[in-house]
Amino acid sequence: MAIKQADHRKDMKCIPDPPDLDSWREKLFNVDETITLSEEQFLIYFPHIDNVYSHRSTQRYKRKPFVSHYWDCRLKGRPPGTPKSNNPTKKKRKRTARQRDLCDVKIKITEYFPGFVPELTPSDPDPSFPSELLPGVHALFDHGGNGDGDDRGSQPFGILTPNPSPPDGHAGIAGERFFTIQRVNGNGANGKHDGVGGGHRHTLEESDRVKKNSVQRRVLSQTRERKRSSPVCTSFLFLRVMTLTHQSTRKIKTMPPQHQTSQKIYHTEATGTAALTALNHKNECDLRLFGSCFCPFVQRVWIALELKGIPYQYIEIDPYKKPQSLLEVNPRGLVPALRHGDWGCYESTVLMEYLEDLNGGAPLMPKDNAKLRAQSRLWADHINRHIVPNFYRVLQEQDQEKQIANAQELREGFTKLIDAAHPQGPFFLGPRISFVDIQVAPWILRLRRALKPYRGWPDPEEGTRWATWVNAIESNEHVRATTSTDELYLDSYERYARKFPARRKLAPPR
Repeated sequence: MAIKQADHRKDMKCIPDPPDLDSWREKLFNVDETITLSEEQFLIYFPHIDNVYSHRSTQRYKRKPFVSHYWDCRLKGRPPGTPKSNNPTKKKRKRTARQRDLCDVKIKITEYFPGFVPELTPSDPDPSFPSELLPGVHALFDHGGNGDGDDRGSQPFGILTPNPSPPDGHAGIAGERFFTIQRVNGNGANGKHDGVGGGHRHTLEESDRVKKNSVQRRVLSQTRERKRSSPVCTSFLFLRVMTLTHQSTRKIKTMPPQHQTSQKIYHTEATGTAALTALNHKNECDLRLFGSCFCPFVQRVWIALELKGIPYQYIEIDPYKKPQSLLEVNPRGLVPALRHGDWGCYESTVLMEYLEDLNGGAPLMPKDNAKLRAQSRLWADHINRHIVPNFYRVLQEQDQEKQIANAQELREGFTKLIDAAHPQGPFFLGPRISFVDIQVAPWILRLRRALKPYRGWPDPEEGTRWATWVNAIESNEHVRATTSTDELYLDSYERYARKFPARRKLAPPR
């Protein structure tokens, strides 16, 4: 499988896990010395590191059998190519501008054409054939006073001493196409005499966070295409499952009226491990959480409290019988709500930010990285705008065509979130659960517990980044500690999934 690109990146190979991948990535990231690669090595390993660099220019030569390609570190940035348009009808890309000049690294990739056999001069101290092959440097192409003339000046007139061949195993020994990679910032090798030398001012992990490499993007693209083209699963559109769901819905409509009025009611007490957690936090405390066991917005704050280990009191509230103690904190009577001493506040995202500002327990966001904190808030906003509303649209909509359209929008919302997440995870920012994971966790839990039984939402496909994330959230101890049994969610969401005229006025509790 090849990645079709232009010039030196043409026919790049998409091999997800080649041998010694980690060591090759470190080597091609640091470029501490000139690296010589065979064509096979370049086509296999460079796609795994091309997210670090951004192509800038290509230098071709009329009489030299190679081409030079210059790449900057992607974090160096560059100015926009065209002035910003003021045309209100022009479609604009939604993107966040990244700060420029975060790195100074510039590399040169020299591509040697097939048939070029490198030679070493007798005075070469290093037989590994490194930088001597760079354009304008190697003696074979240097006709000035510093090239072959100096080396051959001591030879008798009319007698040519053959240059020794490069060592066995060299990439170009058989006249095959090969590549060299050299870091050129600060050494003047690119002819511009860049002033700042040295390696990257950031880690490889930071480059991986900024952009996925070609292999990762290709694998994700193929996964999406495979899901769209699958006639059985049909990705998140699940037409076949929708049909079965509506058949069962029609049967429910034919039930006698007395059965319709005796449907399952919402729960007023947590069950399972969540009940045990609530019991352990029933004693009075200065920090009190007013919540409802079935409410996903409450579970956000509950998970954050458990993760941080802050002492608190959990108070179960029937949101349809608003007690005065809740109305004193939130006049609208909605949960979650926090009372800390004589101060109160509400709205789940605001409460999570407040708990983070208390500076107690495990952090929800990286403390030493303002950019990652801003990025976390940005994707939390995406969850609240594009995932939460579409979840309820899929659940409440009774028209099949609208259900499918809403399901597609929900799928796209999750896809964008996955594409922005850490490539390996398992959580959004890497190995630890953080702010974005907690923001979306209650709805990921309810995909299997509510959306699957009522709307046929499919399980994650094993081996995908999505499956890795779902499994990590499901198995996290703090998430499990605030999760009730499946029956509680099945009962609680029934009124939203089916048409019961007497209950349609109820909005999802917040």
